[in-house]
Order: sequence, then C-alpha cells, then structure tokens
Amino acid sequence: MVVGEISHQRNLIIIGGGPGGYSAAIRGAQLGLSVTLIEQKEIGGVCLNEGCIPSKVYTYVGLRRTEAEQLAMFGVDTIVKEIDLYKLMEYQTKVIGQLKTGVERLCQANKVEIIQGKASFIGKNKIGVENGHQFDIYEFDKIIIATGSKNILPDYVRSKENRILYPFELFQLKKLPEQLIIDGQDYIALEAASSFAALGSEVTLLIETNTGMPFDEDINKELLRIFKKRKIKVIAKKEILTIKENVNGISINLLTDQQKEVILEGSYFVVPETRKPKLEELGILRLGMKLSLNGFIQINNYMETSISNVYAIGDVTEGPMLAWKAIKQGKAVVSSIVGEKPEVDLTIVPNCAHTVPPVASIGLTEHQALKLGLSIRVSKFPLASNGYSTITGKKDGFIKVISNNTNDLIEGIHMIGEGALEMSGSFLQLLEMSAKEEDIKFPNYTHPGFNEALLESVEGLLGQAIHLSPLKKEATIS
Repeated sequence: MVVGEISHQRNLIIIGGGPGGYSAAIRGAQLGLSVTLIEQKEIGGVCLNEGCIPSKVYTYVGLRRTEAEQLAMFGVDTIVKEIDLYKLMEYQTKVIGQLKTGVERLCQANKVEIIQGKASFIGKNKIGVENGHQFDIYEFDKIIIATGSKNILPDYVRSKENRILYPFELFQLKKLPEQLIIDGQDYIALEAASSFAALGSEVTLLIETNTGMPFDEDINKELLRIFKKRKIKVIAKKEILTIKENVNGISINLLTDQQKEVILEGSYFVVPETRKPKLEELGILRLGMKLSLNGFIQINNYMETSISNVYAIGDVTEGPMLAWKAIKQGKAVVSSIVGEKPEVDLTIVPNCAHTVPPVASIGLTEHQALKLGLSIRVSKFPLASNGYSTITGKKDGFIKVISNNTNDLIEGIHMIGEGALEMSGSFLQLLEMSAKEEDIKFPNYTHPGFNEALLESVEGLLGQAIHLSPLKKEATIS
C-alpha cells in the first residue's frame, strides 16, 4: 500500500454515493459548496445497482404480463409466452447503466469531485481513503456520513447457502424459479411474491400474524384476497424449524400459527429484508460518536451528530430505511450547512408497494386512529364502481378515506388498485396541508379517471357518493 504523505484539504466530503449521498452532493454544489463525494463501489449505491431500480423492472414486467392476459377482452389476440429472463436481465442492466451514467454526468456538470475508495476516520477532521494499493489522507471542514445499510440473516439461518437469497438477490437470478418460498410481509416480500407469480413462478408467502401486514387492515385483507385469486399460497407461520438444501432445491420445515408442522419444497428460499447500518469500517467508535441502542448514529433536527462538524443521513440514522428518507435528509443537510433552516418531518410518510395491483397507504390507518381515541368517519369506494376502472378492466381494489369526525380533517388515505402509486403524491400533499373533506370535494375532477374514486370516497363519508348504493337504514320500531 502506498500512503499519501500529503494531507489533501477539502471543504465538504460526503461518504457514500447512494441516493442520499449524491443528492446531497448535487444540492450542495447548487448552493455554492465545494463538494467531494467518496464511493467505495458504484455511484447510486444499493438502491440503483441492486435494490430499488432492479426490483422495479421485475414488478413492472409482472404488471404488464397480467395486462397482456386481459387484452383478449378488447379483441386483441395476444399469446403470453414464457418470460425470457436473459433478455429481461439485459434490459435491467441497460436501465441501471443509463441511470448511473446520468447521475455521474450530473455530478460532473455540478463540479462534484468523485473519489472511489473505502473511507475511514483518522480523526474528527481527517479521513483516510483506500483504493487498491493507494491510501490518501483528506482533511475536511465538514463531512456527511451516507454509507447506507447491509443485509443480515435472520436468527433461524445458520449460514447462507446457494438457494437462500436476500430479497434483492432474487432479482438477479438468470433463470425463473419454478417454486419460490418467500418469508416476510414488508413491501419487498409482497412485491417479490406478486411479480414472480405474475411471471409464472409458483409462489408461497410466509407471514407472521402477530407482526401483521404493513398497511391498513382493509388493504391487507384485499391484498391477500388478490394473492389467493392469483394462486399465491399464503401461510401464517409461527416458527421456522429447519432448512435443508440439496442439489435440486430447498426444504423448509415450519410450524404454522395453528401449531401444525408443515414441510415446503422450493427452488429458492427468500429470507426477510433485515438490515443494519453500514458503519463497522468507518472507525467512528474511535471518535466517541453517540449511537442509539440499536446501533444507529444519533442526529438532531439538522442531521448533526454528537460531533459538531460530522453529519449523518439515510439508513445509518433512525427511521425508515428507505431511499426517499435519505434523499430528503441529503438535500436538507447541505441546506443546513449553508445556514438555512430546513425541516425533515417524518410524521406523514409514504407506505407503498409495487405489487399487482399497487398499494399506497398514507397517514393513519383505521386501527391507529381508533387507538389514538379519535372519533372518525370511514368511507371505502370500490374501483369496480369507477367508470375508468370498468373501461380498463382493472376493477380490483378501492380507495379508503379516514376523516376526523370532530373537525373534518383527513387523517388517512389508503388505496389498492391501478393508479395508487401515481396518486400517492396527491394523498401526501393533502395530509401535509391538513386538508379537510371540503378541500377534496371542491375541485373539478377529469372524467372518466381513477381520480374520481378519491372524490367519491370522500363523498361517501356522508353517504353522498353517486356511484354507490345508499346505505341501508336500520328499521325503527314505533
């Protein structure tokens, strides 16, 4: 190893080139900062290269395949063939390459310096960067830690074999698995089950009833109904007893929540998405930086750590380990560095899944609202009663609105069905702006369109939805 004798001076260094890191770098440059971005592997991080983007290629193709099967209704003669996974992988690689090149060009255009290597702290204002046989030392005014997180195995897996996959490894397979067993009920597990079933795999999904599905209870029920309709086998498990792998597949012995022992055979077994902050190689312990009991870096409202010139964003901090949080914090932290007063509020967050059909769950669920002691009104408008859903044949799902009975404030909007992801941004804005029922009823809505289902969901709070049968009134005794 060649150690640099000269210590290089830098204004702002960002460790980690994932969505949070490169967003912070570009926004920092826009605000006039001199920025150096250090990435050990690939610009874009796990999200772009292994996770969010590659997985959504599969969920999109799964969705489109189900649509192709519907085309016969419209008189379009379409033969649905087997999926050519090799071509799909080629397309996936192309998409990743285009996006990664785009980010690199944006960094270059904004004069962000990119250094490849593994960074570690030498002191409170000094890091070393190792790249092969080269080791350079950099002194900095301020630094942002954005190193993300890494997968860890669940307790019941002693060692990771060839047929045990982390969720994102599933989207790197070169052959479509005949039988797939997926353990988990978070958005990644649900997307994987949904998309691979649509592509032609026989899918078994293991869920824990005590943990529960991640959405509003009515959304959960509808999603499980659709899974059953699409021949996805769902088993409520209590405990996985043994895992045995052989040349042809893998065998899972489990105990169901009904205390029944079951043996499942599959091509691959996908473990739950469990991650921890990627901090070991940074050497932050020698700095005395404060961590939470769970091992996350403690930060204040301005993403400052316990060391004044060191900041942290994304998965290394408490809160959802999702790309949108890292991006939000990344933009905010550089605004704070230049003297602005940004706010990162994680009170109302998007909870979405690219399932078939997609899900968007924003704000309080019905159970959460009742647990808080709120007096609420609830309305659920089925997409089967929406004109455009009837035209497209995509009638599965509904929009559910939860309103505060005291002040008419919208407390939650939950949707499963076509258009849910695209409309989720509007749902977020409505809740962030403390919208009332009238704020949704007042505007003019295009016709026909999925958006009309939101209007009628709110009108349904008072029994005024045009395309719903009137509620039956209880008979009175005179």
